[in-house]
Amino acid sequence: MLFENLLKKLARSLDEEGIGYLVMGGQAVLVHGEPRLTRDIDITLGVIPDDLNRVMKIAENLGLKVLVSDPEKFTNETWVLPAQDPESGIRVDFIFSASEFEKNALQRAETIGIEGTPVKFASAEDLIIQKIFSGRPRDIEDVRGILIKKIHQLDINYIRETLKKFDEALSTNSFFQRFETLLKEQRELTVDTD
Repeated sequence: MLFENLLKKLARSLDEEGIGYLVMGGQAVLVHGEPRLTRDIDITLGVIPDDLNRVMKIAENLGLKVLVSDPEKFTNETWVLPAQDPESGIRVDFIFSASEFEKNALQRAETIGIEGTPVKFASAEDLIIQKIFSGRPRDIEDVRGILIKKIHQLDINYIRETLKKFDEALSTNSFFQRFETLLKEQRELTVDTD
């Protein structure tokens, strides 16, 4: 209930302030994948660090404690404003964005009602792309969980094309290959269990 209450407050505040957003990370994994423990809320914002004051106002209104001594300097360097709800101890990372992928992900966000409050979550496809890009062991396990739950509902071509763009931009083929390997594994498991 603590996470749900905070997500509802964040969604209402961001909507009132006219800031586009989507919930990423562990909270989005809970929507699209396998249940797992998560201690934070990652929110990608449709604004850049120039709009820090607007986000600081939201954090203040919600009683969130900003976790850095110089928010402007930190946000300009990292594009993240870390905060925490003192009551529950839940960390909230406000992630500023400007990339083409993030703009598309914001447009593709899926609205899910939490106790009557609409909250925008990353689509399963965009969550997979973000997790493949991050590439940590926990992220790869999250992708496996999403594939287990939603393999037949995913827009695989969208995922492939987006990962190919990342590979081209960074002169690699590791993102596309990483996804193809996970997809092949899951398809083989699905065939074995049918």
